[in-house]
Amino acid sequence: MRIVSFVLLFLLVTPICAQENTTKKYYRHLMYNHVSPHVEIRGTYEITEDEAQATAHYKFIYDSKKRLVEIINHNYYPYKRHPLGTIGAHRTSITYDTNTETRIFFDINGKRMTNDRDVYKEVYTYNKKGFKYALDFYDENDNLMESNWNITNYRWSRKGNLVIEKRHDLRNNLMPVSPYFEFGITGIKYKKDGIPQEHFNLGENLKIKDNTLGIASYRDTYDEQGNHIQFSYYDAKGELTNNSWDYAVANQMFDKNGYISRIERLDENKKLVGKSKFPPVGKVEIALPASSQDSLEIRKKSLGYLIALQELKPDLMSEVFHPKLAKRTIGYDRETKQQIARETTYEQMIEFANSWNQSGNKFPPKPMNKAIILDIYDHIATVKLVSDNWVEYLQLMKSNGEWSIINLLWQYRNVKRYTN
Repeated sequence: MRIVSFVLLFLLVTPICAQENTTKKYYRHLMYNHVSPHVEIRGTYEITEDEAQATAHYKFIYDSKKRLVEIINHNYYPYKRHPLGTIGAHRTSITYDTNTETRIFFDINGKRMTNDRDVYKEVYTYNKKGFKYALDFYDENDNLMESNWNITNYRWSRKGNLVIEKRHDLRNNLMPVSPYFEFGITGIKYKKDGIPQEHFNLGENLKIKDNTLGIASYRDTYDEQGNHIQFSYYDAKGELTNNSWDYAVANQMFDKNGYISRIERLDENKKLVGKSKFPPVGKVEIALPASSQDSLEIRKKSLGYLIALQELKPDLMSEVFHPKLAKRTIGYDRETKQQIARETTYEQMIEFANSWNQSGNKFPPKPMNKAIILDIYDHIATVKLVSDNWVEYLQLMKSNGEWSIINLLWQYRNVKRYTN
């Protein structure tokens, strides 16, 4: 009996030990392709576990066969999300069968969620030679579903030095690469290291052809660190051509940690037509002390609200308040006998400025209007406004160079007006 018990215990423990035989790596970025999910996920800019504690990163976990089985997403510095360039989920679980690879996505609480393609499960299928030839999307109940680009599956095959890609919806209609990029059947050309080099728009006969914008191919260039330093567009003759955003080439510059710092866009004649600069990631630039002009403007707008009420100036009221004003105070519901929040809208405030103090008896002859600036940080500010009857906390926002009151919380100055 003891021998049988020992064998049973060994059989129960062995799978757990095998699962624990894993390798962990940490990367600042993913090297994802923006055109096709056929391209493998890679981590770039490897960092140590200690470094990962202090910066955005992805944690890759590999099993004893060196297969990627889990990705933990701690990338909290994204500039924008792209369905093929990001994951979206907190954790991606990857399991393997004889010829399939299944990816399921979980949120921070361990519940199933969709990834940035808005699908719950992705199943890749491989042939005996290890070629990935299919990808299917499933919902939470394991039914086929469409992604946010209305794609249900991808199908890949080989033709010469190209991987041929076709995409279909639930009705098996052929779908474009994306809603904004009109490539139907695509030919993917890889470099020897597995990095994509060029994507071609193909006709039914698998010949390269221009799409309706005159674009026949899209080229990628990566540097040794895996940074996507250039992408460009060409016609069927191999000549540069403008895309739908009126540029043909985008050159991207990265900082020492692989974060994009600048983009320059060139037209088909290689003339600069636009550029964008991105703030540094991981290094926060703190706002400078507010200028005296900002302080004067904030005080003026804060007091302007009271003056507009006192002197019947609806135009001034419109000037000091943001149209999305949220004004609230403590009210009382007689039915529930509970204190509640009562709201006043922007439109109501304009109307109050028209008529509320027509009799002139809402304020003393010489009203006390006192604005105390509590804090100013760059484009936002907080002010305490004290008048004869009220104490109010104002939040102001600076947009398009103008300060305006966007939030206002007030109560009567006399606290005896409130029940316990």
